[in-house]
Amino acid sequence: MHVTTACRYTLEVQASTERIPQIRRILAAHLRYWSLEHHITPVCRAVDELVGNVVQHVEGDKTCVVEVRWTGRHLIASVADKDRRMPRVTSSCPNKGGLATVAFLSDSWGTCGTATGKVIWFSRRVKEVQHILRAAPVPMLPTREFKPLPPNTALGREPGPAAPENIRERDRVRVAAVG
Repeated sequence: MHVTTACRYTLEVQASTERIPQIRRILAAHLRYWSLEHHITPVCRAVDELVGNVVQHVEGDKTCVVEVRWTGRHLIASVADKDRRMPRVTSSCPNKGGLATVAFLSDSWGTCGTATGKVIWFSRRVKEVQHILRAAPVPMLPTREFKPLPPNTALGREPGPAAPENIRERDRVRVAAVG
């Protein structure tokens, strides 16, 4: 069983055509680190489309926030921008690009209006479920365990059957030296 921690990465970037390959490399590195190599190509291609849509359609401030989350069963990516206009799917052919490509590369996708703009997200299901630690484990308090001292022959007790012979001899030497 593979156990990882819940993963999240957020990148705020000024959207431009030159930044798209940089964003792709950053996302690929995180997906590789999370052991999700099989999802690098589709996720990066879909995020490329979303950031490309920001470059092409947003007027004014082209700052966007790219976020990737890994829950153990689903990989969720989103791109948020400051344009309040909601996108439309103009073609059902993924070869023409845009949201049709995102829909083709993902299991589900959607849009959500926010107070300052919108978020477009998509998710991909991972075939093999991986168990995720939701939070760092709380450290356990140290256990205080007292072990009995080895038997002392000077007090009239004989060592138990499990005590090795070298302990018995060492105890006799200590008692003779102190007494």
